[in-house]
Amino acid sequence: MKGIERIHQLIESWVEAGKIPGAVIGIQAGHRHKWQAAYGSASLDTIFDAASLTKVVVTLPAIMQLVQTGRLSLQDSIQQYIPEFRHSEVTIEHCLRHVSGLPSVLPDFRERYSPIDIQQIFALELEFSPGERVQYSDIGMVLVGWIVSRLTQQSLDEFAHESIFQPLGMTDSYFNPPAALRERIAPTEWDGEKYLLGEVHDETCYRLGGVAGSAGLFTTVEDLAKYAKAWLDPEGNPLLSKSIMDACTHSVYNGRGIGWQVQEGPESMLSCGPHWPIGSFGHTGYTGTSLWIDPVHDLSVVFLTNAVHLGRDNEMREMRPILHETVRAVFAK
Repeated sequence: MKGIERIHQLIESWVEAGKIPGAVIGIQAGHRHKWQAAYGSASLDTIFDAASLTKVVVTLPAIMQLVQTGRLSLQDSIQQYIPEFRHSEVTIEHCLRHVSGLPSVLPDFRERYSPIDIQQIFALELEFSPGERVQYSDIGMVLVGWIVSRLTQQSLDEFAHESIFQPLGMTDSYFNPPAALRERIAPTEWDGEKYLLGEVHDETCYRLGGVAGSAGLFTTVEDLAKYAKAWLDPEGNPLLSKSIMDACTHSVYNGRGIGWQVQEGPESMLSCGPHWPIGSFGHTGYTGTSLWIDPVHDLSVVFLTNAVHLGRDNEMREMRPILHETVRAVFAK
């Protein structure tokens, strides 16, 4: 396909300009096209710290499987499952939509190597009334991950392995990946003494043992392509029912579905760019990762890079819409 060269040249130019050390892209367009390519220091089997993609690849399907089997309701309060949490008015859905009123992060969220006081999370004050507005919150997703663990009597990573990764054939997805895989893992940020390698970049997740509802997933382009395919073909996968998946993406408040960001129009200013069809949904990760799905054209785009390897002052926010608009122009016809 002629247009693929445009995508290839764009990413190559970013590597050559020193904007990213390397990257992997995976594009699926129905049953017609599946294209993957690696750039710079990356290879197709490179394992990336997916950062906040954890929220939609692990925490969202995990909690929605429990909804699907009737073990809980999105309208249940967090307090029902975590009595130590003080705010009875905050529901699971509030946290999944990022309208809980909880702070985005802990006050000391940049601390990496000091122990975390779990009581500090339970004692947080709300910054506004639940449902009042959108404020992206890692804390809310941490709480949702804990609910999964308390209800299933499994750690979130164990539940993810059994109920998400294995059924979808995601054989290269891990929390706290084993040392034997270190050569395949993309290093992230310099912590003052070393580059983080196979050690989660997100400080709060690291302090929670590398497993959290907000971050911690390490994965590959192929595994995320399998995950995206499940959302494009809900009737042909063992993850969630179509009605549950539709509930996550069809009811939108200020650009937020349940878990996902959802395109509402050009004014949305999302990382997919202004011209992706209304109803497209996706998410990003702070390390430089992203996943976008366009159900209108049966299209998914996985983009993985370790941009924070070059520092936190990178250009990913500007680069992502350019990439996704280029992909749309080639594949969404």
